[in-house]
Amino acid sequence: MYDYANQLLSSKDFFERSTRVLEEADSAFRPQPDMMTVAQQVAHAAQTLLWFIEGASRPEGFDLDFAKHAKELESVISLTTARGLLKDAYAHAVEFARGRTAEDLAKPLPEGPVMGGLPVSEIFWAMIEHTAHHRGALTVYTRMLGKVPVMPYGG
Repeated sequence: MYDYANQLLSSKDFFERSTRVLEEADSAFRPQPDMMTVAQQVAHAAQTLLWFIEGASRPEGFDLDFAKHAKELESVISLTTARGLLKDAYAHAVEFARGRTAEDLAKPLPEGPVMGGLPVSEIFWAMIEHTAHHRGALTVYTRMLGKVPVMPYGG
């Protein structure tokens, strides 16, 4: 069976490394008024990890009320808090991965517009890809702040 938990842990390490130079003082930075802040980007990555697990776990599938999800992020103003949310979300995702059998992971996701009918195991790739997307956005934010992001794949 594929080791999804270790792939998630690698994703976590890559995210942490590439955003390491961001500081609490950078929490409220956003390139444009209608974009997420640094803290909200990190919190959104956490929120989405949990969203994938919830969507794979409940009969009705994924909660598509994206306005509600965006509203939840408005209260996140601290990068430290957001990093804590991401740490907890990754821990939950790893626990979810390790707690599933091959049969559990082969079951189809609920029908719907998000990955409907695909095997549950596909959420792990989606989690990793989504997190990489926001890790990349945050490296752009980092450059805009005049800082140099750390290479995510190094030590």
